[in-house]
Amino acid sequence: MTGTLTQSLRSDARDNRDRILVAARAVFAAEGLEVPLREIARRAGVGPATLYRHFPTKQALVTEAFAEQLHACHAVLEEGLAAADPWTGLSTAIARLCELHARDWGFAAAFSHADLTAARSRSLAALAELASRARATGRMRADVTVDDLILMLAANTGLRATSPEARVAASRRFAELTIRALRA
Repeated sequence: MTGTLTQSLRSDARDNRDRILVAARAVFAAEGLEVPLREIARRAGVGPATLYRHFPTKQALVTEAFAEQLHACHAVLEEGLAAADPWTGLSTAIARLCELHARDWGFAAAFSHADLTAARSRSLAALAELASRARATGRMRADVTVDDLILMLAANTGLRATSPEARVAASRRFAELTIRALRA
């Protein structure tokens, strides 16, 4: 539906919408989700009315701003579930999810946002299934729960570094250590 909506907009309206989304992603990534919509409008170079015309609520803006990252998160988990070896699927999914969250702090914050409840539930169900399959192989510790994996992802979002590249490198190291800790 979003693709149809953007195609039916005039080119100037489409440009405004795109600038709003770019500004929102940048601001949310740098400062979190508590940034006022007026600030996002200012950084996008549009008036607040223009922002509200495209996104009547902050939830609508958050959902649309992170739709691509949410899709990537689902794809990572689906690939993990499709892997022939469940342990490899889980290990790869953990590494890629950590990196995805490290690349975009805004997405990590948005993932816990109320409007993404259904998407988050779908992701957590896939993660739980992946963990169950890996546990069944005997290669993952029997006492590891999906809550442990959620805790690990939450800890990953707390990594701070001087640059995005350093944050991703730290996240890769964190994922490697986590995977080792999960191994039976």
